[in-house]
Amino acid sequence: MSTPRVLLIYTGGTIGMVADPRSGMLHSVDLDRLEEQVPELGRMGVALETVSFGTPIDSSDMHPEQWVRIARTIGQRYEDFDGFVVLHGSDTMAYTASALSFLLENLSKPVILTGSQLPLGTIRTDGKENLLTAIEIAAATANGRPVVAEVAVYFEYSLYRGNRTVKVHAERFEAFRSPNWPVLAEAGVHIRYDHSALLPERTGGLRVHTLMDDGIGVIRLFPGIRASWVKALLSDPGLKAVVLTTFGSGNGPTDKDFLDVLREARGRGIVLLNVTQCVGGRVDQGRYETSRAFAEMGVISGMDMTTEAAITKLMFLMGQGMGPEEVMRAMGKDLCGEIAVP
Repeated sequence: MSTPRVLLIYTGGTIGMVADPRSGMLHSVDLDRLEEQVPELGRMGVALETVSFGTPIDSSDMHPEQWVRIARTIGQRYEDFDGFVVLHGSDTMAYTASALSFLLENLSKPVILTGSQLPLGTIRTDGKENLLTAIEIAAATANGRPVVAEVAVYFEYSLYRGNRTVKVHAERFEAFRSPNWPVLAEAGVHIRYDHSALLPERTGGLRVHTLMDDGIGVIRLFPGIRASWVKALLSDPGLKAVVLTTFGSGNGPTDKDFLDVLREARGRGIVLLNVTQCVGGRVDQGRYETSRAFAEMGVISGMDMTTEAAITKLMFLMGQGMGPEEVMRAMGKDLCGEIAVP
């Protein structure tokens, strides 16, 4: 059996930082000397290569251009490796994982994003375990085929579908959850996969998309939200789509001025998508009076999509040159496990 090959892509983030032994200041790790920080890498039985973005990117500065860069890197090296691990800051990891799930069409190999809450060079770091297990998952095969054939996030003993993942805690090692989809795998003495939750391996060959349209807005509804404020946001000339994060199962104010502003935007071809503010659950648009007007004016139900998946899916679809009606139809289709369509 040949040695599995994994490409490690370092974009930035806490996991790639080490402390200077004299000053205590943090600086980015030299990937060529990564084994000095994690000597266990030499005993994994994996042929590991690394590539860096050069200047590390704080995940708060992550942009669609970097998502495309990661996707291109994977596409260019796709035939050379059995799996890919992306080291990334945790703050926007769910956005990047969601975006990559759309950009990497027909993906049939594992792309595992991981990071840490503490730098590699600290004594209690969670980065070492996250890194080692992410590599093990990226290299895992069964009957000669990859066990995981999708974009996923590995953090603190759990593997999650990338476009189902949300960050739920700023300090705990258990920083992520997948509220509307089962955990793909749990790591203990053994890594136990839930094969029923994993995406089936795709056929047709990888297609890397390289265009995303960032003409997106997000409006989080709250009690007392002013129609005039919403109107100002919707008047941006570059705006093409808006994610409305609503109450409960997709509800919002029934105030006439507020609804008139949304109707006017829909009349101008602005795509409006309804996702819930709740961590878990799904939009059931029209079930209550407070969401019936949304359905009647043509607001799309985001069903059980995360906000991160909703934003990146809209960017992806509009980047393919789709018009508003095409985007609205495509948003209701499951492209890569991001929604459960009734």
